[in-house]
Amino acid sequence: MSECTHVAELPRPEPAPLSDTCPECLEAGSHPVQLRLCLVCGHVGCCDSSPLRHATGHFRETGHPVIRSFEAGESWRWCFEDGSIV
Repeated sequence: MSECTHVAELPRPEPAPLSDTCPECLEAGSHPVQLRLCLVCGHVGCCDSSPLRHATGHFRETGHPVIRSFEAGESWRWCFEDGSIV
């Protein structure tokens, strides 16, 4: 894994999660499969395996490029701009 240019631009320390689950899923009455944390603002959204794909939707709405897994025991990060694990 290499650091893309977007990782270097992220706030340090990483932002605190704004919730403990996907608020858009709660509002829609849907259930997230897995959660992702936006490393720019702390938004928590559901993954692309979830029916409503809120983490990807957040990227499309905001342009915030890097997320990390918000699942216990996982620490990988993904850059939407580069389309790769970083």
